[in-house]
Amino acid sequence: MPQSSGDAAVLAGDDSAADRLKALGHPVRLAMIQALACRTPCCCSDFCDSLPLAQSTISQHLKILKDAGLIRMTREGTRSRYSLDTRALAQTKRCLDAITATAPGADRQGKASNDER
Repeated sequence: MPQSSGDAAVLAGDDSAADRLKALGHPVRLAMIQALACRTPCCCSDFCDSLPLAQSTISQHLKILKDAGLIRMTREGTRSRYSLDTRALAQTKRCLDAITATAPGADRQGKASNDER
């Protein structure tokens, strides 16, 4: 597969990018990331109030996002507070940008040409 050397450096050996993308691949986790982008930090009960899921299910999704490095957790007394790891999100965006920049039919900004829309 042809890649520029800069793109290859972004993608080569980045297992963490694959882990982050896998974590983002679930609609509930994507909604949680979007919620954290609007309001941070949040605790598990904040998600329980806005999502029709059991607390245990929400906790499991938060663990997956944390393990993937997309969110950070801090303790405040008995509560766990979650916030976005913006550096990890930026790294994930760079990986996706590198992929789209090398895609056939992509213009210099990595967007599909009008013919492909």
